[in-house]
Amino acid sequence: MHIETLKVYCDLVDLESFSLAAERNFITQSAVSQQIRTLEDKFKRRLLERIRGRREVKLTPAGEVFYRESKHVLEAYEHLHESLRGVVGKIGGTVKVATVYSVGLHELPAKVREFMTKFPAAKIDLEYVRSTRVVRDVLNGSVELGILALPEPKRGLTITHMPDNRLVLIAPPDHKYASRSKVKVTDLDGQDFVHFERDVPTRKAMDKIFKANNVEVKKIAEFDNIETIKRAVEVGFGLAIVPEPAVAEAKKAGTLAVIPLAEKYWVRSVGVIHRSDHSLSLAAKKFLQLLESPHR
Repeated sequence: MHIETLKVYCDLVDLESFSLAAERNFITQSAVSQQIRTLEDKFKRRLLERIRGRREVKLTPAGEVFYRESKHVLEAYEHLHESLRGVVGKIGGTVKVATVYSVGLHELPAKVREFMTKFPAAKIDLEYVRSTRVVRDVLNGSVELGILALPEPKRGLTITHMPDNRLVLIAPPDHKYASRSKVKVTDLDGQDFVHFERDVPTRKAMDKIFKANNVEVKKIAEFDNIETIKRAVEVGFGLAIVPEPAVAEAKKAGTLAVIPLAEKYWVRSVGVIHRSDHSLSLAAKKFLQLLESPHR
């Protein structure tokens, strides 16, 4: 039995999909099925429940035990690699990271470039997903690190904070607020607004601020990613509040007016999460150290 077979099995359980497990391991779906059957034959136990006509991933009691212990084996194997790299002072391997669009597209590229320059034998594998998916993927072990805005304390997770973001108001260049040096929250009452969707942490924080100040804005549209919001504002849908790093290039290009918000509380925290019960690889630890450091 090869260590790769254990990895395929754990990936199948984590991703809950034969096709995704196959894609992650660069094999076919039939090869995934064959490797599961090989494990079951070797240990003489059914690891997955079979449902006719469906490829649902449902573990048997034996399958749950096998998954848990296989994870320990894979972690020990990775630790072996890390220890050997440490003997020669070389940091390598792949750090799997899930991140939200607003952080991943605008704050991580410089950090990833710096990391790759310092540790050319290592690799950062970035996946862009929603906040709820970031937490889920970290908890189920699909990724080693998760990066998201306004991380909430959760049992089993460790949070490391990155430098905070200021939130700013964005408007079309010809908007009446475009020439202002700053805008107060009360100035936004009754204005047309383009929002993040309701389950996005930044949107939840904005709604609380509006409610506390008795401000009601007119919702024109809601989107789940920041690039669509920026484009909607550019073409005149309305105003939006977004993290400042995400609009630095648009401000420089003149496609958006970026106006500071007067109140000090317009700040968005950003955090890196990882499982508290798992030791980070050496490469992940080094990347985490870079993420903690202030922007240059």
